[in-house]
Amino acid sequence: MPYYKRFDAPPPDPKVLQELTAQQRQMQGNIILQKPDFELKYIAGCDSSFIGEDTILSVFILLTYPRLEVVEKVWHHGAVDLPYIPGFLSFREAPNLLKAYEKLQQKPDLIMVDGHGISHPRRLGIATHLGLHLNKPTMGVAKKVLVGKYNEPAATKGAIAPLVYKDEVIANVVRTKDNIKPVFVSPGHLIDLQSATDIAMHCALKHKLPEPTRLADHYAAVFKKLV
Repeated sequence: MPYYKRFDAPPPDPKVLQELTAQQRQMQGNIILQKPDFELKYIAGCDSSFIGEDTILSVFILLTYPRLEVVEKVWHHGAVDLPYIPGFLSFREAPNLLKAYEKLQQKPDLIMVDGHGISHPRRLGIATHLGLHLNKPTMGVAKKVLVGKYNEPAATKGAIAPLVYKDEVIANVVRTKDNIKPVFVSPGHLIDLQSATDIAMHCALKHKLPEPTRLADHYAAVFKKLV
């Protein structure tokens, strides 16, 4: 169903779509996927939640690695100017996430984002978008597939299947807990798929979501009550 019918809103301005698409294609050329060249001591999880149509709240949770002890919790909320446009959500979320990130006293070595990295039609999910803006290693852990095809992994924790789009493996479909729906792990920037997958599995303790994004999702709901 078209965007404007689903959300009872006018269709996106074609000029805005053209500009955002051009920005994404320009950003594509700056994406670097590589084995980590950093020592992972601090990992952050981040997530955003919308309050109505025009306000967004973004959260960063900083944890030690590999012990996953919480060090900091920060959040920021503000107005959003860009309407929801499928495929361009990162432009709507990123400005507020960057303001929340600035509040961290200790900056992370890696950011795990509740969303997609390169597993996006133009390789520009929110994790990649953030990584490019911050020049920081990022990875995405998404709850739903955005683009690509895969075979369902086995039902046991640790089972993995590739997510393929245009003959490229853009993510791993990872079972983080027995008999629950998998998550979609993709590199964002300055990390490779295997490393992102290994880190996601290390952070998957008792729940479906790895601890950094699970806690970010949890505290987004907590902090919304303060707004």
